Amino acid sequence: MPTPLTHDDPVALGPFRLIARLGSGGMGTVYVARSTGGRTVALKTMHAAIATDPAARTRFRLEVDAARVIGDRFGARVMDADPLAETPWLATEYVLGPPLDEAVEAGGTLPEQSVRALGAALCSALGQLHRSDVVHRDLKPSNILLTAYGPKVIDFGIARAIGDERLTRAGAAVGTPAFMSPEQATGQEHGAAGDVFALAGVLVYTATGRGPFGSGQAADLLYRVRYADADLTGVPVALAPVLAQCLAKDPGQRPTMARLAAQLHDGTGEFADHLPHELLAEIGRRAADVWRLVPQRLPAPAAGPEAAAVTGPAARRPSRRRFLAVGGALAVGAAAGAGAWWWQGRADARGGGGTTAKGDADKTRNIEPLWTYTFSAVVTDQLGSVVPQGLGGMIIVAAGGGAEAVRATNGVHAWDGNGLSGESSWQTLVTGGRLYRLWIGEETSDGIGSAVRLQTLDPKNGKTIKTLIRFAGTNDELPTHQLLCITDRVAYVVVGKGKYDGGGTFSAGETDTLSAADIETGKLLWSQPLPVRFELSSRLHFLAAKTVGSRLVTLQQLEDGTVHIVVWAASTGAVLWKRSYDIDDPDILRCGIAADNDHLYLGGSRLWALRLSDGAATWQTSTEHAYGPPVLREGILYAVGDGAGLTAVDARSGRMLWTERGGEVGEASTSGPPILGTRYAYYKNGSLLRAVSLSDHTTSLTYQTSGKQFYGDSDAKLVLAVDGAGMTAYPLQ
Repeated sequence: MPTPLTHDDPVALGPFRLIARLGSGGMGTVYVARSTGGRTVALKTMHAAIATDPAARTRFRLEVDAARVIGDRFGARVMDADPLAETPWLATEYVLGPPLDEAVEAGGTLPEQSVRALGAALCSALGQLHRSDVVHRDLKPSNILLTAYGPKVIDFGIARAIGDERLTRAGAAVGTPAFMSPEQATGQEHGAAGDVFALAGVLVYTATGRGPFGSGQAADLLYRVRYADADLTGVPVALAPVLAQCLAKDPGQRPTMARLAAQLHDGTGEFADHLPHELLAEIGRRAADVWRLVPQRLPAPAAGPEAAAVTGPAARRPSRRRFLAVGGALAVGAAAGAGAWWWQGRADARGGGGTTAKGDADKTRNIEPLWTYTFSAVVTDQLGSVVPQGLGGMIIVAAGGGAEAVRATNGVHAWDGNGLSGESSWQTLVTGGRLYRLWIGEETSDGIGSAVRLQTLDPKNGKTIKTLIRFAGTNDELPTHQLLCITDRVAYVVVGKGKYDGGGTFSAGETDTLSAADIETGKLLWSQPLPVRFELSSRLHFLAAKTVGSRLVTLQQLEDGTVHIVVWAASTGAVLWKRSYDIDDPDILRCGIAADNDHLYLGGSRLWALRLSDGAATWQTSTEHAYGPPVLREGILYAVGDGAGLTAVDARSGRMLWTERGGEVGEASTSGPPILGTRYAYYKNGSLLRAVSLSDHTTSLTYQTSGKQFYGDSDAKLVLAVDGAGMTAYPLQ
């Protein structure tokens, strides 16, 4: 439980500003801290007096190294560290989940299926260490944090390389007696087999609420570890012989981590599926608590006799167990854990997190986000929305004045910039397995610039592969160009001519055209003039565009802010038909267009369908509910209704098929379309991202979110939530 900072705690360490205390013990203090970019971390420090000991500093450095070895899949991701600082510190992500000992103490022992799944996941975590020739040496319940997508192993304060005895005195037992291996208890070499012994002890505790060698004084525990048989009373019958083999006194008789994992679990299902509902609810509660953290600092204690009464309770320090438990905890506000349920090399990060929506507590599983990424560019561009697009394991984001890429698996920054600093934020497009960019150059002194270019980029590094088209006579300094859509052969773009005066968005004397060009030959196919804009206008011409058969369907915004549906002949640029579209918030239309070969589907004061041939309305719902933009799949239209929640409509007839049931929908957001997975549809309701089952139409999962716009990446199986600071990934199932 975070507590206020004391008067003499530092204001900041490295690039992190301290927010609250998580715990303090004999070795140091752990804080909640935030980076300048808003990333929340757990920051572990070493007391100044201990930092003067070279051996202690070496241990701290090895702890940092071991935490990096295990990685963010099985441990708390290391965000930054400085073991050489006057006050050594280590910043990790803030794990949203309780330590195993607290979970058992609060909710009781776990059922056999949970114990087996936990054991298999821990085998993979420890196997990762062992493959790097590192052993943990202090595995115990308080050093295992439970999240809905898998456990995370923390606190590597006494971890070391296999065979390295430089930091251990001969004959000295280092570790926690209740979970030591016999060889460790006598000060001998503790190798990978020692971690197997400790893991078995942890699983006995998980199943029974006590260690395999009881409790008591350290000397008694060490004796029983060395000479007594493990007490497996209460361990499930089928599990007991598996753990008994791991608790053999002879290290050579214990199974390997890989063999033990196979005996424990077959790796099927989500990790969260194997956890009790009460534990998942506790994970959700902790996720909500972190969002409520407010920086506080206690005043300096008063002088005189009253000081003891004022400072007494605050001076009481948590136990070392609590200190170690939070020592590896990590980021939620901006990095909520990129770990995944993992077994024998299988990664499946489709768990999730958040808080429980009111009225859904008995029905929902509340799971953590997968990762959060802070944009390197400030997202303030008023010309277009920030659209993340998946390609080749990357999430490409057009943000602010440039583009950047994030690895879809873990939210780690891959690249940005590479000369894109002059690029407007809606000018990067992923389609047909390729990454395109409409180049907008930097300003020159004469404001004339050069021709606008359409290029392909390498998604691995953001560098230009090839220039496909140069639009002759255009000025790439004008910030009003738009890359609308690209088919397998034709690119549809808005390009401008004229001198850039450096004033408003549109320049005096500028003329814009909607143009089509062949991406294979670079030939201009047709060009149609667009309405002149006022010099200070900050709106681009189009909100969204899509090719449907032989038509180019666009949502065009005029100077006065009104929106018109304009359908063009894709081959000639002739306007086939147009009609006005009354919409309160045009910006929500940037999400895209729902259409099939025959109809265009729209939201607003109702859901309705327009024939693409002539723009006539085929059907429309009543005005009982307003709807956000719809999304179409296999003949069914999905949309979020104000006061109705998620709604499914037959696209041909407009007949209502079903409406979300069982959850409160008073705060259902209609600012975007739902994101469709195979099992769930996702949309924002209040401060939650809600996952509604497509089979029983009730809320199954909720996630705390600050996202304003939501996008789906079906290849990476992610829901991506974007706000003004960054992007958070949730599992798309």
